[in-house]
Amino acid sequence: MTDKAKPLNIVFMGSPDFACPTLQALIDSTHNIIHVLTQPPRAAGRGMAEQKTPIAQLAERHNIPVSWPISVRDEEAKKQLEALKADLFVVVAYGLILPEEVLALPRLGAVNGHASLLPRWRGAAPIQRAIEAGDIETGTCAMMMEEGLDTGPVIHTQTTPITQDDTAATLHDRLADMTARTLCEAIELLANGAAIPISQSEEGVTYAAKIQKAEAALDLEKDVVSLKRHIHAFSPFPGAFIMGDSGKRFKCLTARIEKGHSTEKAGTYVGQSDDGGLSVSCGDGGVLTLLDVQPAGKKPMLAADYLRGKPLAIGHSLKEQI
Repeated sequence: MTDKAKPLNIVFMGSPDFACPTLQALIDSTHNIIHVLTQPPRAAGRGMAEQKTPIAQLAERHNIPVSWPISVRDEEAKKQLEALKADLFVVVAYGLILPEEVLALPRLGAVNGHASLLPRWRGAAPIQRAIEAGDIETGTCAMMMEEGLDTGPVIHTQTTPITQDDTAATLHDRLADMTARTLCEAIELLANGAAIPISQSEEGVTYAAKIQKAEAALDLEKDVVSLKRHIHAFSPFPGAFIMGDSGKRFKCLTARIEKGHSTEKAGTYVGQSDDGGLSVSCGDGGVLTLLDVQPAGKKPMLAADYLRGKPLAIGHSLKEQI
């Protein structure tokens, strides 16, 4: 911060692990986190005990007041937010829609951290959809919020390549840290009156639909590139899977495309790779090697360990054997 800018009074709104690096960075900054809003506790785990969100837990460890309104649209919630007299709302994966009258409450408005290069991948699942689509680059945007879905002007952006090894998990963690940096730098611009909001282009708009568990199913008749992207996009959640003839789901968590082609029918087990992976033929003749897998009822494991415990017959359908 420059000497001219005073610390801002910030209300932070967020819920999942993805938002935690940003909240921690703001706690460590010179700004004042006066209140945190998050999603209500929900039943989770084997015992289905109610668990507070990761953001609620982090805020409470730092003695920051936390609330979890069911909605911010009712008059009581609006009055409570207005009474906080915040300079700025900072929002990362909160999970509730903020109406225009709420967005207008802070002196500097509301800034959102979004895990894509807007206007590409507006919506709920930008990380997974970018991998699934084969994007070679993504990033984070600090966007001034409007009532529309991720439509506001962008004031700061950072980029990162999507590598062949990236899964939704690795990209999630990298973008979570990048979002924290992007937002902190954007907040300094806002605090110093130096932010220049740039309207999003009307071209290149895509929407990242929420992930549905059913769409994680793998169709080995598809081409090898699409299958590899699909696996990495849905790893670890919900986990791309092959439905075995036994009726059990065999999750595929990471994979590699092999050089060369197979003349075997799609879905045929064609052997073990040099590093122990499980290789299967695909619809276009490509060969996909599964590296990390999760058989039904088991923990994730290396495909090599799975094959050590359950040898498969080469030249036979994988679905018949898993």
